[in-house]
Amino acid sequence: MTALLASVRSEQEALAAAHAGAELIDLKEPRSGALGGLPIAQIGRIAAALRAQYAVKPISATIGDIDSEDVDEVAARVMDVSAAGVDYVKVGVTPGAGAKRCLEALASLPAAVVPVLLADAGIDAALVAHAASLGFVGVMFDTAAKDGRTLFDHVDEETLGHWLGLARKQGAMSGIAGSLGWAQLERIRALAPDIAGFRGALCVDGRGSSLDPQRVTQWAQALHRPAATLAEGAPGDAPRPAPHA
Repeated sequence: MTALLASVRSEQEALAAAHAGAELIDLKEPRSGALGGLPIAQIGRIAAALRAQYAVKPISATIGDIDSEDVDEVAARVMDVSAAGVDYVKVGVTPGAGAKRCLEALASLPAAVVPVLLADAGIDAALVAHAASLGFVGVMFDTAAKDGRTLFDHVDEETLGHWLGLARKQGAMSGIAGSLGWAQLERIRALAPDIAGFRGALCVDGRGSSLDPQRVTQWAQALHRPAATLAEGAPGDAPRPAPHA
């Protein structure tokens, strides 16, 4: 079963998403970029509020859109976010000269880091294999630009499936995100990642607007429903939100 990751920006959204059925609550500021970070104090407050009502529901948080070349800043932010009380720290990694060094630095930290490999300009298969080999708790694939194109516009399903398999083989959670919407549901289900992440598809009017709990429930149900029942109702009957995540 694929778990629903819901990206939220506030305590109200976090509690609403948890109540509506999201399995993983992800803290970020979507108006500050693909992996825009919230202030550390706010991360701590949201995590504490979630723990009070949902003691075992996992929480992740992003560090912000920090250049992978700036390893020291990335590492410092990871430790600050981890200390705020979340289970996983998500870090965007852009392919390039510094990507391998960044991944190795992240793997050495005493924190549960989930590198998010950004695929807008493609990803070197060797980099994916290296990330999978470093012992991270999870590896995700996403897009940096929220321009209407989805992850599947940048990576074909066969390649993406191979990459997800590499992560699983090493015992890591595998995840995808990147402007995913109802049109991509069958592809998501075919790949069966451990986690599928959403923001815009869960919102009233695109990723910068308010989270809609009803859409969270619809997505959770769609991801969990046996394939044979998909033609019997939602998501075909569900409202079609802007797909940017």
